Amino acid sequence: MNIRFDCPSCEYPGRLATTSGTEWQCPRCDHLLRLQEIDAALPVCTVCGNGELFKKKDFPHSLGMAILVAACLASTLTYWLYEKWLTWAILLGSAAFDGLLYLWVKDVIVCYRCGAHFRGVTANDEHKPFELTVHERYRQERLRREQLKG
Repeated sequence: MNIRFDCPSCEYPGRLATTSGTEWQCPRCDHLLRLQEIDAALPVCTVCGNGELFKKKDFPHSLGMAILVAACLASTLTYWLYEKWLTWAILLGSAAFDGLLYLWVKDVIVCYRCGAHFRGVTANDEHKPFELTVHERYRQERLRREQLKG
């Protein structure tokens, strides 16, 4: 299992490849983070202990948007040049390519609270897709903590 997370103390990006509970020391601030035991089903986040996790596709959003923008620009250009068949081929081809990418790319499990990404874990029924209301609750919690610090 590969884990990507930020240091809770200084937000330095950390990576760890592990199959059992271990410790990670931040190279920037020397904060020692003890990870909890890792269960194959991943019921809780091993970094912060939060029980609310969600699954998403492990695909960079910027690349997806670049494919969409390129297809829109190319189809607009071919439509302007009165090449209707080429326009439809570009639009349908980009949709087919997007569908194949969706099937090919695996899921990643993400923690709402700390944002840790867990790769190599099989998503189960407890790992629901992203919900904006749950994310907003944790965002508000993070903002309140920052206000109390300052």
